[in-house]
Amino acid sequence: MVELSKFIDQIAAGQDLAALKQQAQADPALGIYPASLHEAGGTVLFMVKTATEKKLVAVGDDGPIFAELSGEESTEQGLKVKTCDLTVENSLVIRKYFAFTNPRSLANEPTSFGVGDRLGLASPGHLRLFKEHPNVRPVLAQQSVRELNLTGRDFRGVLADAVWAVFQEDYRLGYGADGDHLKELADIKTALDEGYTMITLDCSEHINNLHPDQQAEIDRLYDALAPEERAKLEEHFSGKTFNLKTGLSLTFTPEALKLNAAIYQKAVNFALRVFNEFIKPVQDRVDFEVSIDETATPTDPLSHFFVAEQLINAGVKVNSMAPRFCGEFQKGIDYIGDVKQFEAEYIEHTKIAEHFGYKVSIHSGSDKFAVFPIIGRISKGHVHVKTAGTNWLEAVKVIIAADPGLYREMHEYALKHLEEAKKYYVISGDPERIPALSSLSDAELPELMEKDDSRQLIHITYGLLLQAKDENGQSLFRDRIYQCLHQNEDLYAEFLKKHIGKHLELLGF
Repeated sequence: MVELSKFIDQIAAGQDLAALKQQAQADPALGIYPASLHEAGGTVLFMVKTATEKKLVAVGDDGPIFAELSGEESTEQGLKVKTCDLTVENSLVIRKYFAFTNPRSLANEPTSFGVGDRLGLASPGHLRLFKEHPNVRPVLAQQSVRELNLTGRDFRGVLADAVWAVFQEDYRLGYGADGDHLKELADIKTALDEGYTMITLDCSEHINNLHPDQQAEIDRLYDALAPEERAKLEEHFSGKTFNLKTGLSLTFTPEALKLNAAIYQKAVNFALRVFNEFIKPVQDRVDFEVSIDETATPTDPLSHFFVAEQLINAGVKVNSMAPRFCGEFQKGIDYIGDVKQFEAEYIEHTKIAEHFGYKVSIHSGSDKFAVFPIIGRISKGHVHVKTAGTNWLEAVKVIIAADPGLYREMHEYALKHLEEAKKYYVISGDPERIPALSSLSDAELPELMEKDDSRQLIHITYGLLLQAKDENGQSLFRDRIYQCLHQNEDLYAEFLKKHIGKHLELLGF
């Protein structure tokens, strides 16, 4: 704290926050994040960068926040000073005294953008970008259980990292926290208990992947529904045409009803249960997204309507729905498929969403540059887009630039363990098309992050790289990855701003 003594002296002299921020801005050697300067009940707080980590510093014990924060106490310039780790417990204290650091519902915000931060280091860079796009609200904490397991994190820690970023950047426009792709009731409860303000319900395990020509199986599954449920479905849908207020007309033949009920009815019932048991009691503060995109085939607009009609009629407050679109939304690369077909079907999905009053949600939205202009134009900004792994790839770009030797080790490890990673993600990337590292100079390594095959290699092996240990149980890469990104955080923010900024610009946001 010796280097901060003069700064603390200014606090002791009664300098106001504006002047303190100017001083921190003018003297980067202090390591203080200027926007993090805040005051609560006579205690001045700010975040500071040390050689290996970030800390929270609280100066002046006049207010209760000083006592509630956990940290190492000292005396500087006659003032009590507490230097605190960025723990979950301390983040809860920050949330108590600074309301803007709490996540909130984004139901009334037309445009939202999920930026799943797998490392917990990207949010400051994201927030600097979103300050320049004030019409878009970020969902900062956004992790699935699969991602939590692969990164060794938990819901509490993911949200705490977002809180510290919001405090550091003084972002006051509001952000969301999404328990993403949740399938189990216990995980939904955990996310809600930790203060998450969005639940994305993954219905995939309750969807039967069928084709229309599998008539015997369709009949079997339909007949397995309770007689009263079949009667209700037939009365509501069979032979009926629905003329939506958005101009779309949808007709259910008896065959179409049977097919959709066989595929989706269990998913509808699952979503109803989850909403009534978990979401309804907190629906004023929690956004509910229904995901039906984890399927073998694209979601027919008729199927989208079939699911939504039942949920809305049952009183479910759906904030967004994620169908599976035609073509392929693979991880870390651009859209693969017929762009004109995508546009035609996206128009219909959007009309259904507009009819019911919720957003269409674009999953695996990272890097889908070919269809972003279509999504932005048709949705008119009323949409939710989810990205995740692309932020990890931007972190890898930083590693390539700052420590190419580390990247080379990571790349070789990823190649050796690619098949293991494919258990979790489906990709088309072919390692045979990736040039041998021995043929590339350090100056040529950045080109790998511009090629689909190498992007997907690194994209899906993130968990294996983070968990890798040597024979002594020591981390092979994790600690070095975090240290490299800590030391080069401004470069990381710059890369994120450019890359995610491209997403927002092509979407027209």
